[in-house]
Amino acid sequence: MAGKRILVVDDDVKTAELVKMYLDRDGYRVLVTHDGIEAVRLARESHPDLIVLDLMLPGADGLQVCRTLRNESDVPIVMLTARTTDQDKLAGLDLGADDYVTKPFSPRELAARVRAVLRRRPGAQPGGPLQLKYGDLTVSFMRREALLGDRRLDLTPTEFSILWALAKEPGRVFTRAHLIEEAIGYDFGGFDRTIDVHIFNLRKKLEPGPNSPRLIETVYGGGYKFARGDR
Repeated sequence: MAGKRILVVDDDVKTAELVKMYLDRDGYRVLVTHDGIEAVRLARESHPDLIVLDLMLPGADGLQVCRTLRNESDVPIVMLTARTTDQDKLAGLDLGADDYVTKPFSPRELAARVRAVLRRRPGAQPGGPLQLKYGDLTVSFMRREALLGDRRLDLTPTEFSILWALAKEPGRVFTRAHLIEEAIGYDFGGFDRTIDVHIFNLRKKLEPGPNSPRLIETVYGGGYKFARGDR
């Protein structure tokens, strides 16, 4: 992971410098800004490998920044939020953020979240096949991409990891806890609805009718399973 470029965006100078110090220790190249508009400019110019993004920012708030950047790239985004309601936490995930950390937070925990999200980027090969195909859907682990016919789906790293976990074991029912373990890969301190939002976003991109899914089915009382699209 050393050498990866991280953009830290937080209007609190002390918080931003503390996060930078911990990420520096892990060998990342860290850029810092305290303004939302400047964050968008830096992201476009420096092409970071990951962005740590506060919600409360001058210029443009974190949700606006996340929406703008997600329309332009699949750069992983870890949101920082002092808001504690589920609705506030889900707002960033719904816009395509990969993870969130609630303030006040442990800098060590944040650094661990950054490492976990970056591990979902192209890297080590899994056991088993490196490409899966179901009808017009092709999922490639090596390219970290999914195609519907010739159209590349614009998936975030977390969405791809969830899709890969489900598709490599069609028919298996994954509880939310299983999907967190398989796709996120650390002791996640969040809440179950996090997975639900990622699944909802996946369905919007993957399914012809997100409200009547043929690929990712809900198993009530159980979780989710990949159904091959046979229905």
